[in-house]
Amino acid sequence: MSSQKKRPARIEPFRHKVETDPKFFEKSWKKLHDAIREIYNHNASGLSFEELYRTAYNMVLYKHGPALYENLIQTMTEHLQEMRRSIEAAQGGLFLEELQRKWDDHNKALQMIRDVLMYMDRTYIPSSKKTAVFDLGLELWRDTIVRSAKIHGRLLDTLLDLIHSERMGDVINRSLMRSTTKMLMDLGSSVYQDDFERPFLEVSASFYSGESQQFIECCACGEYLKKAQRRLDEEAERVSQYMDAKTDEKITAVVVKETLTNHMQRLFLMENSGLVSMLVEDKYEDLTMMYNLFRRVPDGHSTIKSIMTSHVKETGKSLVTDPERMKDPVDFVQRLLNEKDKYDNIISTSFANDKGFQNALNSSFEYFINLNNRSPEFISLYVDDKLRKGMKDANEEDVETVLDKVMMLFRYLQEKDLFEKYYKQHLAKRLLSGRAASDDSERSMLVKLKTECGYQFTSKLEGMFTDLKTSQDTTQGFYAANPSDTGDAPLISVQILTTGSWPTQPCSTCNLPPEVLAVSEKFRAYYLGTHNGRRLTWQTNMGSADIKVTFGNGSKHELNVSTYQMCVLMLFNTADCLTYRDIEQATAIPPVDLKRCLQSLALVKGKNVLRKEPMSRDISADDSFYVNDKFTSKLFKVKIGTVAVQKESEPEKMETRHRVEEDRKPQIEAAIVRIMKARRVLDHNSIVTEVTKQLQPRFLPNPVVIKKRIESLIEREFLERDKVDRKMYRYLA
Repeated sequence: MSSQKKRPARIEPFRHKVETDPKFFEKSWKKLHDAIREIYNHNASGLSFEELYRTAYNMVLYKHGPALYENLIQTMTEHLQEMRRSIEAAQGGLFLEELQRKWDDHNKALQMIRDVLMYMDRTYIPSSKKTAVFDLGLELWRDTIVRSAKIHGRLLDTLLDLIHSERMGDVINRSLMRSTTKMLMDLGSSVYQDDFERPFLEVSASFYSGESQQFIECCACGEYLKKAQRRLDEEAERVSQYMDAKTDEKITAVVVKETLTNHMQRLFLMENSGLVSMLVEDKYEDLTMMYNLFRRVPDGHSTIKSIMTSHVKETGKSLVTDPERMKDPVDFVQRLLNEKDKYDNIISTSFANDKGFQNALNSSFEYFINLNNRSPEFISLYVDDKLRKGMKDANEEDVETVLDKVMMLFRYLQEKDLFEKYYKQHLAKRLLSGRAASDDSERSMLVKLKTECGYQFTSKLEGMFTDLKTSQDTTQGFYAANPSDTGDAPLISVQILTTGSWPTQPCSTCNLPPEVLAVSEKFRAYYLGTHNGRRLTWQTNMGSADIKVTFGNGSKHELNVSTYQMCVLMLFNTADCLTYRDIEQATAIPPVDLKRCLQSLALVKGKNVLRKEPMSRDISADDSFYVNDKFTSKLFKVKIGTVAVQKESEPEKMETRHRVEEDRKPQIEAAIVRIMKARRVLDHNSIVTEVTKQLQPRFLPNPVVIKKRIESLIEREFLERDKVDRKMYRYLA
């Protein structure tokens, strides 16, 4: 049994010939033509749109679509030509109003005509690829009116004149401007751009070119920038009120180019008001405006950064190389900190904390701080000054703030190991003299250094604190083991310093008074008895003493003096007069230290417990010294300091530098060996680069020194030269 395939159902077209009225088209079109006329004449209320729609429907249905379309074009063109004559006749300010009124009429008429011809829009127009009725009406308006010979140029000139008037401060009808530019946008983006936007941008460029030239001749930089900012704001607001939003970016680019880009260098370098002047005078508002405005300019920020960097380097260089500034290390560092604070504030306040500007500032400071090879010493002296006396009245937050600022400068140092040497010396003096203002502040500084440079950097510094604690316990143990020594014998407090942790000091011999010598020897015996294999060397040049004195006038005082001063004063228990030679022979104090000691005892007003004959500012070998029986002071406890040189003398500086250079040698060698052990074979330049990179956190090694250390390692058979390429080195396992 065979099955037949079912055919799908299909509606066949009506095939019988339908007889129509021969004058069907003429009658139907006359009805539509009259209706369109009534629509344009504002008499549409009496029309039957249902009947008109049916008429147009039948015309399309009976294949009259092409004729209907062509007649529609002709009719609308006739009405638009009539509108054009009315618009052309409008004078002055009435021109735009008449244009807008006719545009509104045409729009309303188009909507009604489109509704009547909806069937044609849906069937005939898509199939014949014609323009839709409404769009056709817009094109006819564009070609017949907007781009007509008498209206096209007049419309553009009117719009541009109104904009110019507004720029010059006049008030214009923005509502009319908005509706006019919207008409151009409704006609298509190309109409808006070609007939208005492009000429508008060209005229604007010419306007701002002339205005900016005029302003720059008579305005200071800050004032000019304010005018430029105001113009940018005005144009943005103008676009938002009556232009296409896309015009905003274009007109902004024009204003930026004509007012900023074309005058950038002249503005930045303007005498007495340019960028450098703003930086010097802390003009935060002007700098903020400059930063924000030149964000829009290619290379704007990089140019600001470059000029700021050059200025900072120049002022910094003059600061660190000024011989007058170097006389006061504390003031020297304080000025550096003030400069850093100044530019940090500018960057945070005016430059939006821009990382690029911060990095540029850091590189500038690193450049000029390292121009002065005494910067590590001066920074350490600044910390010494603050931790010794300058922070006594400050709270913990103030201390932390100062230390954090110092650490910023410390990060810029290329010779951090040199700072470590000085810091160790200054810390030792503070700890041994008991002049550290706060133990917490001292430890806080150590933590910061440890965080920055690692444990190895601070291990010896921490050992100094450990020694002081151990010394305190040892002294208590000594007196617990010798209770009889707490009677009339002098009380001693011994600070036992581990040789490796503390800075090396030249050991100066000094003859202690018999009373003190006896207790010292007892302590030596006690200490060596409890610690096997150790040696004790007295550093008498680093000690201090409290002695009670009764003067000839009956006044009693307690004097706080150095060990050397104590040795001198104790001699006057058995003598009324001693010459310089007598004192030198009895105490064996080095001459330089002895003269400074006698100066502080006899020549400092208010502290002159000794009297010198003959009276003079200098100490000579023939001078005689007596106890000053007329000495008086309001204080019972009188502190007599030894005048100390704050900065190193030239020989001391050379000695410190030499010790640092010697300490660097094993570090450079260790770095070379580490690198070669990992790489096995490496050329000379690569070794120098790698070693510099590894040691940079502590110091910047000299390539010449690196070469010498390589030679030394070759001699000791850690490395060998390649037999073919003499610039290549091999690691010997």
